[in-house]
Amino acid sequence: MLNVKSIAIDGPSGAGKSTLAKRLAEALGFRYVDTGAIYRTLGLMAFRKEVAPENASAVAELLYHQDIRLDYDKAGAQHMYLDGEDVTDEIRRPEVSRYASGVSAIPAVRNFLLSMQRDLAKMHNVIMDGRDIGTVVLPNADVKIFLTASQEDRARRRYEDLRTRGMDTPYEQVLADMIERDHRDSTRETAPLRQAEDAVLVDTTGQQPDESYAVLLEMIRRKLDA
Repeated sequence: MLNVKSIAIDGPSGAGKSTLAKRLAEALGFRYVDTGAIYRTLGLMAFRKEVAPENASAVAELLYHQDIRLDYDKAGAQHMYLDGEDVTDEIRRPEVSRYASGVSAIPAVRNFLLSMQRDLAKMHNVIMDGRDIGTVVLPNADVKIFLTASQEDRARRRYEDLRTRGMDTPYEQVLADMIERDHRDSTRETAPLRQAEDAVLVDTTGQQPDESYAVLLEMIRRKLDA
């Protein structure tokens, strides 16, 4: 059996999970797995097929008729493919985010993806981020972190990220969408967003990315060496 390590980073949308996990994975030589991107790809699938994300049976039926694939480029960056098309950028659009939150609450969807995520952790040292990594996907992860920040701070970060991608969505709409998604993610019946009992809480409100990165890297190294 491979002697691999796993790091679980959970937290609400816009907390900086993806940005920080990518840097941490590079520093540690781990593979970064953005599970949110997988659900976003499923959300895009439903959006394109005009299937309502709350229509559980219709979404579940789509799962077996689409080719959804996760891969990495030569630089180690994760890419998502839908029927052979690289949709890595398109899945970040706000309308896709709303669909992603809806489909991710469907038990059949989460069961469909669970083995994919766990298989990656069996074969590689991974840093995996999402909503339920430490509680459901990798309950025995070597390090568990719950990353959060104020809703206003997270909305600002998401707003700035969208602008860099050429999407001029008003900040007020980004904040409203953030508040709505927090509510959906934390109150859904299946794998709700919550902090694992043995996860370390890290609040990055007001911090620059470099500050948060330094704190997390030191803590992870200490725990892995323990």
